[in-house]
Amino acid sequence: MLTTKSIYEQILLSIESGALQPGCRLLETDLANQFGVSRTPIREAIRTLESEGLVIHKPRVGAELRLLTQQEIVELYEMRTVLEATASEMAAKHASSSELRTLETLNIQMFEAATDPNEVAIYNRQFHICIINSARNRFLSHSYNSLSHSLILLGKTTLENEKRVQDVTDQHEKIIDALKSGSKYEASQAMREHMEASLDHRLKAVHINV
Repeated sequence: MLTTKSIYEQILLSIESGALQPGCRLLETDLANQFGVSRTPIREAIRTLESEGLVIHKPRVGAELRLLTQQEIVELYEMRTVLEATASEMAAKHASSSELRTLETLNIQMFEAATDPNEVAIYNRQFHICIINSARNRFLSHSYNSLSHSLILLGKTTLENEKRVQDVTDQHEKIIDALKSGSKYEASQAMREHMEASLDHRLKAVHINV
């Protein structure tokens, strides 16, 4: 039997995969039928999503998955850049040999999965989380986890073709090299450049889908 928590997690996965698009209505009846549960856990999951700012209620419309404006996307990436560049700077000092090997492995796995966007997205997320954890700063980790909820609203991955995956794994490699060298500045700068490129592709995807 699916619980409210598992329903909530399934809805998040649907948003990440693109099955549920920002701006779409969240109909309790449809979701209840989809997951084979009553409307009560669906309603509770939607309330949780609303408390986290992922869902809004519109008059005569009901619950709707929040659609970020272009300016909000830029602001979101600005905060992500600050956190991940800072994490990279700290990781250049604290990352263990094991963590560096994990980053290399994840990047290779991401490259090898280039024809499967969902798999690529999973490895990409694990790569970035590994850097956050390598920073050894619980307050930074907490801030990043909070931001991650908003990042879900970006929708499906932009890593949908092999050329794009090649570019991103090359950027990751540059970050790894900086971490290995222990250069805080180079690690931070490499991550900033990576985030700027990611924002550029995200904004292009928004224009295409408008």
